[in-house]
Formats: sequence, C-alpha cells, structure tokens
Amino acid sequence: MNKKIRVGIIGTGNISTYHMAGYKKLSDKCEVVAVCDIDEDKVKSYAQKYSISNYYTDYNEMLSEQELDAVSVCTWNSAHKDAVIAALNNKADVICEKPMAVNRFEAIEMQQAAKRNNKLLMIGFVRRFGNDAKILKSFIDNGSLGDIYYAKATYLRRNGCPGGWFKDSKYSGGGPLIDLGVHVMDLVRYLSNTPRPISAYGAVYSNLGLDRAAGPKGYVIEDSSVFKFSVEDMATALVRFDNGLTMFVEASFNLNIKQDTNVIELFGTKGGAKIDPNIEFFMDINGRFVDVKPHGDSALSFTGLFESEIEHFVDCVVNKTPCRATAEDGVMVMKIIDAIYESAKLKKEVTID
Repeated sequence: MNKKIRVGIIGTGNISTYHMAGYKKLSDKCEVVAVCDIDEDKVKSYAQKYSISNYYTDYNEMLSEQELDAVSVCTWNSAHKDAVIAALNNKADVICEKPMAVNRFEAIEMQQAAKRNNKLLMIGFVRRFGNDAKILKSFIDNGSLGDIYYAKATYLRRNGCPGGWFKDSKYSGGGPLIDLGVHVMDLVRYLSNTPRPISAYGAVYSNLGLDRAAGPKGYVIEDSSVFKFSVEDMATALVRFDNGLTMFVEASFNLNIKQDTNVIELFGTKGGAKIDPNIEFFMDINGRFVDVKPHGDSALSFTGLFESEIEHFVDCVVNKTPCRATAEDGVMVMKIIDAIYESAKLKKEVTID
C-alpha cells in the first residue's frame, strides 16, 4: 500500500473549505495534517472542525515542523507569493488559489521558485475543471468551431463586492478584474489552446462605490474597518493574442445592470458557442443556419467542481501527471491583468512581453 501524501493548508477562509472537501474525498491517498492562519481563534476552530491536530499562526513554523508533500495556499492575494515560495523551498508541491499573485513580477518569482526546486506549482483556475468546459472543449478539439478568432469574456455583478480584503487593493491587488475577470479570461485562453497575449487596451471605472442600495448581494465575507474600499467598480478591455485571437473582457462588482451575468462567447470560422449558463452552438449545416443545444444540463455545476480540481492536483503530486493549470498559465493571466490596469492608467494600448 502506497503511503498517503501529507497536506498542509495555509489560510482558512471560505475557499479553503472547498480544498478541504477535495482532500477529504481522497482520504485513501492524502491526509491534511496541518493548517495555518494568522487568526489563532479562527485556525483553532477550523482545526477542531476538521479533526486536524496541528494548527499554526506562522506558516514558516508549520513548514519547518511538518514534513509536507503538498500545500494549498488559500490566503488573500498579497500573501500568495511569500507563502507559495516558502512551501516550494520546503520541497512541497503547491496549489495556489487564483489570482496567482497581485502582479506579474510576483507571479514570475513564484514560477522561478517552482523551477528552482523542481516542484509543481498549480494555479486554482477551477473553471478549467467544470463540466461546461469539458463539454465545450471536446467540441472545439474536434474542430466543430474551426479557428477561434474572437471571444467575449463577461462576469458582471450589479451589487457584488464581497467586502473585507476583496475591497482593499493593498490585499487584493485590484477589484473585479483580478477577482472575477481572471476566471473568464483564463477559461477563454484554456478553450482557445492557451495562446500568448501580446497587447491590451483597457479602462477601469470607480464611479459607484460600495453598498449603494439595499438589494440582493452574492458572496460576502466578514468585513472589518482594517480594510479600505480602494478597488474599481468595473473593468473592460480588448486583449490580442499571438494566434490572431482577440478577446473582449468585462468584469464588475458594481454596475447598473438588470441582473448578474457570467457569459463566455467564442466565435470561430466554422461555428460559434456560448455558455449562458447552458452551452449552445451556432453554425450552418446543409446551407442552413442552425442553433444546437447538447442534450442534458450543460451549465456549470459547482457539485464536485473543486473536488475535481483537487483530485487533479493530488494526481499530479502522486503520479506526476501533466498539470492542467500551470504556473505559466498563471503568469500569462497576470500579464494580461497588469497590462489592462496599466493601459487604463496610460489611456493607450499596452504591449505584453
């Protein structure tokens, strides 16, 4: 019988519970033996909830005391770099939540640390593991859309800033672009055979502010006066890639729209496709325009979504399976995000190295 891999989790906020569920499901292959959070009461309660005997408030202490094979980094964005590099330097394979970092320079440092230590650094692009992505990619890989040359990546909320550290650029690195846009931009890139971005023209707006009116709100975290609202309401951009693909991006926490939307559209030489939330294809067959819907529910299902991601990570750690969401992918998306923010500031197109 193979020895179980020993796992540590750094950061015990909401997203870590999804990682934990994935590890628990794979209890025959891995065991979470230690958890860490800067809030001692929080991490102690978390450890008790999941029956974990070792908890820490300093991940360096955890890494030195525990022999860990794998680590999940689930902190706020500004802490990703140091936590990831510390884990890699302690010879653990790492999965880091998206976005990879707060800028491309930190992301590159993390990528270099993984190479230097010859360890895996996987980025938590969970949409790559969705049932909708699997269905759509099978059609794309089979040639149903032809060459994809234009895409729309939209993730808009009317009243959807989670608050807490998400609203403070010091901790988050940005607003909806880096929190929500990262998902849809990466998904488009993944479905389009991971082209390299070459330029971006973007704009960001901070016109509406936080808590504008009473109304439905999505995911909200416990807030604190420690965090200051300093992120954009909305971002938009046009991104060019080296294979000829152009991607239009929209992401918002606050926008005067009728309802929240999370839509991906791909346009190819043979057909188009849309996820909204189910998949639909648009093409011409026998001289007729046709709209095609796959049988069954093709909308993104959160049931088993993170479990599939963690299962892949553990498979990569145990069996050295090629990773589906690499550090290079994380760096590419961070380069796009940086270029959009820079373009918005300079009010002109920015070249991506």
